[in-house]
Amino acid sequence: EDNSCIRIGSFHEGGIVFYLDGNGGGLISASLDQSTVASWGCHGKPINGADGTAIGTGDQNTIDILAGCTEVGIAAKICDDLTLGEYNDWFLPSKDELNEMYLNIGQGAPVNIGNFTDVSYRSSTESGANNAWTQQFAASSNAAGNQYPSSKSNMPYVRAIRRFY
Repeated sequence: EDNSCIRIGSFHEGGIVFYLDGNGGGLISASLDQSTVASWGCHGKPINGADGTAIGTGDQNTIDILAGCTEVGIAAKICDDLTLGEYNDWFLPSKDELNEMYLNIGQGAPVNIGNFTDVSYRSSTESGANNAWTQQFAASSNAAGNQYPSSKSNMPYVRAIRRFY
């Protein structure tokens, strides 16, 4: 299989394709939210390395969060522990990965294929010791699509992603 028939919005390897890398791979979002009540964790403590914003950095951010924050029930741990079907390599999306989800399968897309709720979703990208980047997925709000640092102790929704090749 060369993945040539896979498109944005296709169901593939455990979720919904929201990003294609041009080399036959890309990123997949879980079809459902993993949590509605998970903090980023370790409010007041900077996490070394969890500041990647670009597409392709969410996995490493998640690894860095888990290495530096041992709090129970945090967003990164929920994603890291997730198994859907045979896939167990899920992670919390970076700031830019989360924006691609919003634009391609979320409220910013022509059709909300991912069935995202009109709320904020958490990224793996830290913004200082007290904050992490969040994105508003509401379709009919003045803040629709906005990304902003919010307190690590806030509890926006969590949606895991994974990479495919």
